[in-house]
Amino acid sequence: MTRHPLTRRRLLTLAALAPLAACGTAPSDTGRLRVAFAAGGSKESLDPSQVSLFVDQARAKALFDTLVAYNADTSLRPRLAESWESDASGTRWRIRLRRAAFHDGRPVTADDVLHSFRRIADPALASSSRQYFAKVDFARSKAVSPTELALTLTAPDFEFPSGWGAPGAEIVPAGTTDFTAPIGSGPFRFVSFTPGGPAVFRKNESYWDGAPGIDELEFVPVNDETARVNALLSGQVDYAHDLAAGTAARLTGDARVSLLEAKGTTMQGLILRLTQPPFTDARLLRAVLSGVDREALNRVALAGRGEIGNDLFGKGLRGYAAGIPQRRRDGELARALVREAGAEGLAFALETSDVDPGFATAATLISQQLKEIGLDVTPNTRASSTYFGEIKTKGVAALTRTATLPVATFLDQRFRTGGSNNVNGFASPEFDALLDRAAATADESARLALFGDAQRIVHDSGGLLAWGFSTWTIAVSKRVSGLVTAPPNTFDWARFDRARLS
Repeated sequence: MTRHPLTRRRLLTLAALAPLAACGTAPSDTGRLRVAFAAGGSKESLDPSQVSLFVDQARAKALFDTLVAYNADTSLRPRLAESWESDASGTRWRIRLRRAAFHDGRPVTADDVLHSFRRIADPALASSSRQYFAKVDFARSKAVSPTELALTLTAPDFEFPSGWGAPGAEIVPAGTTDFTAPIGSGPFRFVSFTPGGPAVFRKNESYWDGAPGIDELEFVPVNDETARVNALLSGQVDYAHDLAAGTAARLTGDARVSLLEAKGTTMQGLILRLTQPPFTDARLLRAVLSGVDREALNRVALAGRGEIGNDLFGKGLRGYAAGIPQRRRDGELARALVREAGAEGLAFALETSDVDPGFATAATLISQQLKEIGLDVTPNTRASSTYFGEIKTKGVAALTRTATLPVATFLDQRFRTGGSNNVNGFASPEFDALLDRAAATADESARLALFGDAQRIVHDSGGLLAWGFSTWTIAVSKRVSGLVTAPPNTFDWARFDRARLS
């Protein structure tokens, strides 16, 4: 049977049938959890190394496992890795695996882990997770036994395990190159998938962490946020992912749904590409950083339900440089810098998309604020399905967002010279050297202090305007239990194997 995404028109039709559906007793309703996410269109893949959207990560979490996972505070939680340790130098790591099996019955082995890490580190794959495994010397790394491996790094790294739990670091069977019908070790088995369409998975009765509480899981692509809410309220889906702050306010107290709100867990930012005019001129970078009103953005774009940012990632997380003074709007300074650069009336586009329900409002407000300092900024809306891929190479200023990750992991991936997700084009030998010194420092307090020094550099010149931290909101129907509030990217987020239906 061919399935189709839930379009807005189709959802209106389905909503009209809702009273009948509510009275129905279709047997499949008791065993299939239907979850609505914004999706990536016809170029989607189930390759877990390519996870640019949250739906990619949620599907990967259902089908595969990682060695570790993040708790809400980014501390590590063992998953396929039962234990791990390094030598005193931080260059040799030994990992012991728990007993687990892939969906075809083969055990998960050290060779599978080596294959997965080698594959992710291959520049030809262009995985955004490549940075986490760039130091692995695969020629000197080996499987000690089927359940134990020894990894050798080219340089010390006491933060190395943090990368094992990042999106895109899932373990696949050795030799896997085709992901049209993937085999993983996760709580669900593959049944069907159409790029840009639904994905259906069936529970893995033999899952090492316990069989899921639902028979089937269906991912339903619904890019429009209003349509996702309508699908939930009409009973067509049981879970609507990623809702705007205003929507959350309207649904508060609605007896038909429960809200899962992870407060202040997602950075809302503006990437300024430092390798392209006008931001090759440091004065214009400072002008934009000084010209944006973060309080107003939180009040309007986040409906007052978020927190203001200080142009740094990871507010409240381990290693966040809380001691750096809060940057606030200074319109007079910003206008002076624009005049000094001879850039009054300079026009450029602000890339945006409906991939985030708050982007449109934020883009409009930022454009208005920058016009007040003498810049002519126009929002340019791109397709949500390809947005995060396009802004890696197109435009000079783009809205972005990032959910919970270890601060050190984020810095290494986003700001190291040549980093795998360094969209800003930031390059600083001083910053790179600080990251290297921090990674080589065994004492955690001293290591975090060095990461703090590195954050001072990117705060001044990294090309990231982190204006706020939004509350991540999910709405679920009242017949769903077992799901808990959790920041995206952490273990408890999208943990559909824990869901129960009534």
